Amino acid sequence: MTELSVRRDVAAWMGVVVASGGLVVVLWVSVSSWDGLLHANPAYPALLALTVVVSALALWLNLRRRARRRGWRIVVRFGVVILGVGWLTLIGWLRPYPAVQPALAAMHSDAQVLVADTPTQIEMTPQGTHDEVGVFFQPGALVDARAYAAVLRPLATEGHPVVIAKQPLGIAFLALNAFDAARNAHPQVAGWVVGGHSLGGTVAAIQAHNAQHDARSPSIGLLFYASYPANDLSRSLSVPVESISGTRDGLATPQKIQASRDDLPPDTRFTILAGVSHAQFGSYGPQPGDNSATISNDQARKLIAAASEHFINGLSEMEQGR
Repeated sequence: MTELSVRRDVAAWMGVVVASGGLVVVLWVSVSSWDGLLHANPAYPALLALTVVVSALALWLNLRRRARRRGWRIVVRFGVVILGVGWLTLIGWLRPYPAVQPALAAMHSDAQVLVADTPTQIEMTPQGTHDEVGVFFQPGALVDARAYAAVLRPLATEGHPVVIAKQPLGIAFLALNAFDAARNAHPQVAGWVVGGHSLGGTVAAIQAHNAQHDARSPSIGLLFYASYPANDLSRSLSVPVESISGTRDGLATPQKIQASRDDLPPDTRFTILAGVSHAQFGSYGPQPGDNSATISNDQARKLIAAASEHFINGLSEMEQGR
């Protein structure tokens, strides 16, 4: 057996392993996050479907008998294998954190709130009198949008229309246009509080900044959940800001929140909740890199919701007074 034939066989079997790995990764994601995939933005399920098709085709091509390949083609096959490993790593990393209770229960409509779950957003519409202030929310990276239903639903109960973005691939930067879509769909809302958790809050800051001077349905407030801006907004942002964070946050740590004060307007309100961790701002289970909370999820959710209501209701009173 020549050295070239050995390399050819190695390349072929590496292709088999990677192609089989593609099917295994998709199976793992589907089994572990099936409900989340059904309710996710279509972009990630589409990538999973593409991975299945390409992996199955690659497996078939690598297993069938083929004529001897020239050396340069073997090099190309090794390159394709490396790219395949990188692709499967990305696909596995993009697996969403699926929503858990009580967020799932909060997704049901009742006499107070009508919940609509679409491929690109979740809408919570008050059944009674609507307030002129709406809430647009960006989830944290890779987090199922439904995970924030329980903590944000009290705002809808108070009369505020709530829209939660479903980001393509779970990345808030890929949903920069989602706020404009929400404003177009709710022309009755006079002003919006733009909020977000973690990376979602960073993008929410961009959206709130860009829409603060709009003549129609402008942003009138910015709400951070365990988050902070990417740039200095201390002089350019003119809307009220509320930053809610936890002392047990292992990702948006207390030190990072403290450092963000210089990047926000001087009158920014900082609400720091003792014992609250990063993942407690939604209902999606534990998150790598986070610290253990010292209060229950129910207690944390009530504190976060109360601080949010206080901030947004205060803005509503300001709007009504104009």
